[in-house]
Amino acid sequence: MTRPEISFEFFPPQTLEASFRLWDTVQVLAPLAPRFVSVTYGAGGTTRDLTRDAVATLHRSSGLRVAAHLTCVNATREETLGIARGFAEAGVKELVALRGDPPKGSGPFVPHPDGFANSVELIAALAESGDFTIRVGAYPDQHPEAANAQADIDWLKAKLDAGASEALTQFFFEAETFFRFRDACAKAGIDHAITPGILPIENWKGARNFARNCGTHIPAWVEDAFGNARNKDEEDLLATALCAELCSDLIAGGVDKLHFYTLNRPELTRDVCHAIGVTPRRPLKKVA
Repeated sequence: MTRPEISFEFFPPQTLEASFRLWDTVQVLAPLAPRFVSVTYGAGGTTRDLTRDAVATLHRSSGLRVAAHLTCVNATREETLGIARGFAEAGVKELVALRGDPPKGSGPFVPHPDGFANSVELIAALAESGDFTIRVGAYPDQHPEAANAQADIDWLKAKLDAGASEALTQFFFEAETFFRFRDACAKAGIDHAITPGILPIENWKGARNFARNCGTHIPAWVEDAFGNARNKDEEDLLATALCAELCSDLIAGGVDKLHFYTLNRPELTRDVCHAIGVTPRRPLKKVA
């Protein structure tokens, strides 16, 4: 099996305990030599400062290529571009540009009166600066706000045409979901890299709720499999096996890059990577 290139997503810590968990996660996964790691933004930009601080610390201390998530929720154009300039000045030249979700319970997304109306406008402005490599999100299963599946593909093409170089997909449970999406994108004239997003299932209840909220289809056999797990150990074994099989199927279908949503809990991601032939290549330089 061909060794895929990998990348990891982390989220910024909000407590001292969570900070230690993030550094532990980096220590476990950095030896697998990811091509980059990304740090998320909370809904409504609620972790904006935390994301900036985590990105700066990882960039300075870990020796990893770090990509910062950037959204345009609840911010003016100048505020958003000012955050981007701050990343560039700190040496962070990779962004994951997203519209972002509104704060929980606040209703649908409403652009700031002086802000970007959508992700395409944000990407175009970032691309015009010439400072960044820009990645964007993609949805193999229909996004809850999309009129239909084709609308998701059309919107992805608009984001890539605006200046992004790669798409990272939402997670999914079956390789065929990704292959159908990849084929539909090619038919629409998209020739940019589309990297599958992989969610190792640390907690089935949480993953199921996450899937339902973001429109990810849950196959009946996945529900049944986790429903039959008798304890956490069996659930972890099942999660590792299913995730490794999904990755293997993707690689067999020509995928050469995988992006893992780690949830700052590295062990399952590490075990899946080992199962598909991604083993340590180098030690971490240092951690603050």
